[in-house]
Amino acid sequence: MMTQDELKKIAAEKAVEFVPENEYIGIGTGSTVNFFIEALGKSGKKIKGAVTTSKKSSELMAQYGIPEIHPNEVQRLAIYVDGADEINHMMEMIKGGGAAHLPEKIVAKLSDQFICIADESKYVRRLGKFPLPIEVVPMARSMVARQLVKLGGQPELRIGCKTLHGNEILDVTGLDLSEPIKMERALNEITGLVENGLFAERPADLLILAKKDGVELIRANVK
Repeated sequence: MMTQDELKKIAAEKAVEFVPENEYIGIGTGSTVNFFIEALGKSGKKIKGAVTTSKKSSELMAQYGIPEIHPNEVQRLAIYVDGADEINHMMEMIKGGGAAHLPEKIVAKLSDQFICIADESKYVRRLGKFPLPIEVVPMARSMVARQLVKLGGQPELRIGCKTLHGNEILDVTGLDLSEPIKMERALNEITGLVENGLFAERPADLLILAKKDGVELIRANVK
């Protein structure tokens, strides 16, 4: 029986095949991405540089000699490789378990192709079992929480967590995520809410899904 880490490593190594040389790319955050950074570093592929979404990824990239660039230095990224906390058949995701979903959305928007790497436990029929991370300005936390309750959610402050930009995270359960794009837009209209962890307006283009019987490449169903 393969462990979850072994599955993550298989998906990450497969993703390296999709990395074009002599291009700028995006690299995300998390345990599966750590395997990708290692595999990319050992692959010998030459890229112009990578935008990343967390200090931890940045430090690991430096260990493997992957050059880092700031997103303001580029107009586009060829690909963006990242994991997900949940992903459905439409390639819509919940992200933000690592509190990096704001920079992740920025990098996703910059990228021509978004490749999600995940093990089969992350592939779900319907989003919402994993709590939805919401980044909020600290002074607006209680106000935003009340609005989330009105939408049917049960927000809980992630204790001891500060984002890269000094904000706080509310993890929300109970929201109706049957229409992810609609909910993503509704949440981002709340004053004081910086960004939410629904990646529906900009879903993944390709899912590299590691399963016990091999790797499956899944693209979004046509809406």
